[in-house]
Amino acid sequence: MIQSKKKWLLESIDQKQAEEFAKSLTISVMAAKLLLARGVDSVEKAQDYLHTDSSMSHDPFLFTQMKPAVERIRKAIESNERILVYGDYDADGITSVTVLMETLTSLGADAHFKIPNRFTDGYGPSERLFRLAHDEGCTLIITVDNGISGHAQIAIAKELGMDVILTDHHEAGETLPPADYILHPHLDENYPFSDLAGVGMAFKLAHALLGRLPEEYLYLVAIGTIADLVPLVGENRFFVKKGLQQMRTQPTEAIKALAAASGIEIPTITEETVGFGFGPRINAVGRLGDADPGVHLFRSHSKEEANLYAKFLSDKNKERQAIVKATTDEAIAMVESEPIPSVLVVAGEDWNPGILGIVASRLVEKYTRPTIVLGIDHDKGIAKGSARSIEGFHLYQEIAKNRDLVPHFGGHPMAAGMTLPLDNLDEFINRMIQQGDDTLTEDHFIPRLTIDIPIRLSEITVEAIEDTAKLGPFGMSFAKPLYCIQQAEVTTSRKIGASTNHAKLEVTQDGHTLDVIGFYQGELVDQLAPLTQLTLVGDLQVNEWNGRKKPQMLLEDAASKDWQLFDVRGIRQLYRWINQVPVEETHFVAFQSETVKAYQDQLAVTIESKDSFKPVHSNLVLLDMPDSEEELDDIITRAEWNRIFAHFYTPSQAFFDGLPSRDQFKWYYGFLTNRASFPLKEQGAQLARHKGWSEQTINFMSKVFFELDFVKIDNGHLVLNKDSSKRDLTESPSYQNQQQRVALEQVLLYAPYRELKQWFDEKRQYPS
Repeated sequence: MIQSKKKWLLESIDQKQAEEFAKSLTISVMAAKLLLARGVDSVEKAQDYLHTDSSMSHDPFLFTQMKPAVERIRKAIESNERILVYGDYDADGITSVTVLMETLTSLGADAHFKIPNRFTDGYGPSERLFRLAHDEGCTLIITVDNGISGHAQIAIAKELGMDVILTDHHEAGETLPPADYILHPHLDENYPFSDLAGVGMAFKLAHALLGRLPEEYLYLVAIGTIADLVPLVGENRFFVKKGLQQMRTQPTEAIKALAAASGIEIPTITEETVGFGFGPRINAVGRLGDADPGVHLFRSHSKEEANLYAKFLSDKNKERQAIVKATTDEAIAMVESEPIPSVLVVAGEDWNPGILGIVASRLVEKYTRPTIVLGIDHDKGIAKGSARSIEGFHLYQEIAKNRDLVPHFGGHPMAAGMTLPLDNLDEFINRMIQQGDDTLTEDHFIPRLTIDIPIRLSEITVEAIEDTAKLGPFGMSFAKPLYCIQQAEVTTSRKIGASTNHAKLEVTQDGHTLDVIGFYQGELVDQLAPLTQLTLVGDLQVNEWNGRKKPQMLLEDAASKDWQLFDVRGIRQLYRWINQVPVEETHFVAFQSETVKAYQDQLAVTIESKDSFKPVHSNLVLLDMPDSEEELDDIITRAEWNRIFAHFYTPSQAFFDGLPSRDQFKWYYGFLTNRASFPLKEQGAQLARHKGWSEQTINFMSKVFFELDFVKIDNGHLVLNKDSSKRDLTESPSYQNQQQRVALEQVLLYAPYRELKQWFDEKRQYPS
């Protein structure tokens, strides 16, 4: 048995319904199954979903305060007022600043931007930067992806005589800051789509200012939207789909430079490219210092300038990766030093606050717990950091219950940032753990995989995968599909990679085959015996090599109800197979005392005799041959073993020695008849050489004759018993034992693997 790492939530799709749906839409059955799994269950819904165009973008003036906000900006442009675009230091904030800066400057505005430094200014509006903007002559501030929690700072901006237009999409508190105008998709019931990212809000303002849909900025909207993990549905879906297409067909110098730095070919840009290639590089500058270079990259107009900034971002990302690994290792050591609570809160000195969100995500992935990671600053007397959550624990609301301890925080149900006095830290930790205990159950801590499509190998083709990809972009609320292939037989498995820590399998089902790659799942190979029926969960992709396209699965998880038979017969060198055995969970059993002596020094485990052990573990190593089938029955019926390792070492093999033929017995009986007696010990070996037999053959036949009362033994001499009655050779116990031993060895030692597995299956009726 191979246990899955996660709890699977598998959708059930009616095959006939999927086939009919596919036919009516002229799409593959695989794509039809995905639509049905996601609730797109009518032709009308599917056609609406498949045909994404600008009609999905809503009128920006549906925002209640959009018109007066635009009028204020236009007045500032006409009066040549100095305008400050104030953003955030992540990819959403950087793209938001870029969209609005490009829009304002194209309208002739005296526009400038500032992005707070994570370390000196913290998250959100900064009093220092607002005062600096005032000193520089600014009269209008426009916040993007930022501001909804900046009550005091915005109040100061107003006191200084500056107007403030706030655009944001983060969770708002019970009261709103005193901005002149607030554009926020969650707060305006008049606007039909509430899931815009910060860059989506900046784009809506740009649309209103320009009086047209500024499609030239959609690539920026796509990057910010994907990076900020907002739902890729509705208007966001249009933004991202169009923006990705724009990057592939009309890339700016910035996109060309980012792609080159990321090792990505322009025509292959997808939402995954942005999420895992571009996003981390754009975020890296703000995580480690000043985020301005991100804006400068996107506003570059020459190849040289764009390449310079893209290299800078990539270098920062490498630096960020090293810091993340070191901090994550420290955090894991802290978590595992004590019993793991319902909510993880770890705090460390000198931790870079810019990467703590990533560390929190790593801990959530490892422990499936809401996680808060804080950096301690003794000089300022604060703890500052980020949090990530799991389903069932609304992070923003849970932190909000502790406003008396956490004066500065903001975020979403699944992510948040915060700063609190060090004196409040212990109480905050205790409260969060208690809130977790009150809210979460053990079931919440089991990682889940939502699987969209159960599928057969016969349905997986290059065309079907490419057809399903057209249903993208995939992301939050419309995740990339996971496929489940049930009961596929593993035909080959091996470890690959420089560190042999990845798995490569070939599976077959109904005559169809598929390659499967499991990154960082090399241990799966050790668990797989031949002919295992494996259920696989993963992503389907097209692998192109030397111009040839071929489907493959990127493995997410695997499970099998099969018990595993590992064939290590005849491999005397233990090092060649012992690493496959989970030693601490395994019984090593020997039938012969000689085996214990032969192996005890080589195996750093206890070797148990056939009579002494009681099953505690789920795995079994059969070190040697039993004397009878009944002995083996007794062992394997004591438990339903998950894995059996068949070694069956034997120093001498009855199968090769065999049974003497009846002609041999007849000749030997005649030989004894012609002698008064035969000195077996002195002349047995000589007789064997004369006949070309083994000495064991002579001794065996002598024993059989003795057991049948054909001969007597007198001082080591065989003497024929002339009064014996006629009996068949098979009446001899030794003859019977040797017959059984030969038959048993023929199965256990020499049968092909498939026959041996079938023998165990039939004998013990293990689940198949």
